[in-house]
Amino acid sequence: MERYLDAVHLGPSSRRVYRIALHTWGWLLVDRLPSEGAQRRGALAPIVPLARLDGSGAPARLRAARDQRADTVDPRTLNRELSILRGAITWWASLGWLDQDHSSALTASAVSVVEESVSGLDQPSVAAIFALRATLREQAFWQLLYESAAPIERLLALDISDLDLVRRTTRRRPVPNPLPQPTWRAGAAKLLPLLLAGRYSGPVFLTDRRAPVGTAEADLCKVTGRARLSYRRAAELFQAATAPLDPAGRGWPLRRLRLAGKHENEQRAAAKQG
Repeated sequence: MERYLDAVHLGPSSRRVYRIALHTWGWLLVDRLPSEGAQRRGALAPIVPLARLDGSGAPARLRAARDQRADTVDPRTLNRELSILRGAITWWASLGWLDQDHSSALTASAVSVVEESVSGLDQPSVAAIFALRATLREQAFWQLLYESAAPIERLLALDISDLDLVRRTTRRRPVPNPLPQPTWRAGAAKLLPLLLAGRYSGPVFLTDRRAPVGTAEADLCKVTGRARLSYRRAAELFQAATAPLDPAGRGWPLRRLRLAGKHENEQRAAAKQG
């Protein structure tokens, strides 16, 4: 890995980003989850034999790591980290350290990973999720995600000023070719005003702790001092909460709830047309 980082002539900041991404893939390629939060500091990355990236089983192994990473990061981060891993694999193969370059197994975009490799949850599972004991933030976010079926990162990027709580939709921004406006139903309509009580600006969904120094002003709540909730943290919270419901005991990816909501909305639209 260090030989590859030397070869691509990166600046100190980019080199750090590349190293973190490759360490993360290292954990996933040996079927282990990377450490998060405070545990990540000082954690020794596993030794990954290059044979894990070679041979007939390498494409399936790479796709499994990709899909697992897609559960906890937003599509933009996933695509960046996939690009870093593809570049490293191609370089190692060019030196003859790999018999074959299997980086093509990672060419699927994050959008296709999200929409095609995972199925939505069935209705009993959705009902069980909404029956879980969870914080108001989680209940509101899960309900909004299910009812709107909007992209996860788009909902997390919402500010309070974006919401039209009366019409149950978001306000249109003056941008060319705007995306369809998310809309929601009674569940989210009941919870969102409770979540926002006493706040009139800033991100809709916030972290549990105060924001670290240097947080961008756009991602900061001036009332509470907390930061915007990240895609990764939202996915981790959902996976941990649904672990008791998952027969495998791992918990479900957040995007499965979105796909279930998308299916529900399609059925509702078809029923209206019928």
